[in-house]
Amino acid sequence: MPFVKILVTREGVTREQKRQLIQGVTDVITDVLNKDPHLTHIAIEEVDTDNWGYAGEQISILREQGLTADKK
Repeated sequence: MPFVKILVTREGVTREQKRQLIQGVTDVITDVLNKDPHLTHIAIEEVDTDNWGYAGEQISILREQGLTADKK
């Protein structure tokens, strides 16, 4: 029974985006590992940007400085 936990920053990930993540990851687990999708569990946890750090700084501070995770 696969269990996948996805951590994202709490910055407006929509219900539809979460649905797509759950479906997409389930599909990958099914295709790559040949696991039953009915036994595959996906958990999405949203983390406040004050509680997530990168390169020694809080994401909230990096966002204020203009750093984003958007694809360029």
